Amino acid sequence: MVEKLLSARWNALLAIVIVACATLSVSKSASCQQAGAQDGASQQAGIDAALLAKANAGDAAAQVAVGESYAAGKGVAQNYKAAAEWYQKAADKGDLGGELHLAALYRDGGKGFPRDMAQAAAWYQRAADQGDVTAQATMGTLCSMGQGVAQSYAESYYWWDLAAAVKGPKQAQYAANRQMVGAHITADELAAVQEREAAWKAAHPR
Repeated sequence: MVEKLLSARWNALLAIVIVACATLSVSKSASCQQAGAQDGASQQAGIDAALLAKANAGDAAAQVAVGESYAAGKGVAQNYKAAAEWYQKAADKGDLGGELHLAALYRDGGKGFPRDMAQAAAWYQRAADQGDVTAQATMGTLCSMGQGVAQSYAESYYWWDLAAAVKGPKQAQYAANRQMVGAHITADELAAVQEREAAWKAAHPR
């Protein structure tokens, strides 16, 4: 009888302890979430509220601008990871500004953000595929050197030739780079490149 009484009291005490621990855990979790939300709000306090609202609503240009604020430490603590996250939101929509900023961030790295040439090349190529001349020229360089992509003079020629087809202050330099890598490709490779270029230009009239 005594053993049953002690067992019943022990079970009751154990139940009280379990409930108390569960309550404490929920309370602690809620406090942590509230603190995290407050920290996030304080980190963004220096960014124009209207700009931040547009960025949160999905406006790509505003997302790039918020990313620039974090990258430069303008109004907020400098944070390349946060900058990349905002650039990524815009880049995922196909926004050139987001793609180019994200590519440059991966290319240079620094301040706790990892340098990743494969990621840089991937985002430069997305911008180049859309017709951005600077990105096309950058791809020409990356392909000729094998940085972030497989080394290929034919691929390098393709990008330099597209960049050189657009009038601008660097057109002559792009053409010179094209000729330099062109000395390393075969007639068959050149023919294949020119076929690709014709298809690209037909789909992207300038």
